[in-house]
Amino acid sequence: MHTPPVVAPDAWEAAREDLLVKEKALTHARDELAAERRRMPWMAVTKDYVFAGPAGKVSLLNLFDGRRQLIVYRAFFEPGVEGWPDHACVGCSMVADQVAHLAHLNARDTTLVFVSRAPQANIVRLKARMGWEMPWFTITDSFDADFGVGEWHGTNVFYRDGDRLFRTYFINNRGDEQMGSTWNYLDITPLGRQEAWEDSPEGYPQTPPYEWWNWHDSYGESATPGKK
Repeated sequence: MHTPPVVAPDAWEAAREDLLVKEKALTHARDELAAERRRMPWMAVTKDYVFAGPAGKVSLLNLFDGRRQLIVYRAFFEPGVEGWPDHACVGCSMVADQVAHLAHLNARDTTLVFVSRAPQANIVRLKARMGWEMPWFTITDSFDADFGVGEWHGTNVFYRDGDRLFRTYFINNRGDEQMGSTWNYLDITPLGRQEAWEDSPEGYPQTPPYEWWNWHDSYGESATPGKK
């Protein structure tokens, strides 16, 4: 293994500062890309889709759970997938392992769900075995084929305006690698992180950064813990 050179502390710090310039440029570029994403056109969803859940059949509208934004990850867990019936796809399982506590997304009016073609009994057993807590529904129709996830994993984003639904974004392949953190999920939604520093279209909901952050078991309290 050919390792980098070993240098004195001042030389190491100089190298770190040089790299930091590029890292900050990447952060700003990522913010600009998210701002452009929030201005993407929307596609109306006019077809009715039905999923099976723990309590029975539900619609795509039901998956929002009353919130305005919905992120749907298509995970491969079904007959024919490596690991069946004990495990889901290795890559999809790694994505599931990285999902942050959902309370933070929910606090930004956003719901995250996983969907697969496995029956609910298998999904319930898998979630218990792996310690996963995200809502996970069974695809029963052409949802996967219609939204680009029939033969490969992918993440679709939807927005709800009353009972009207819109597809606002889609990412797959290596784009899914970054998914899991609250911030990366919010950055692919039409409303973004909803913080005042963001470049969003006029009228979009925004609040000061940090002030909405909370312990995951304390959202809904009037006080904002940790506010300085």
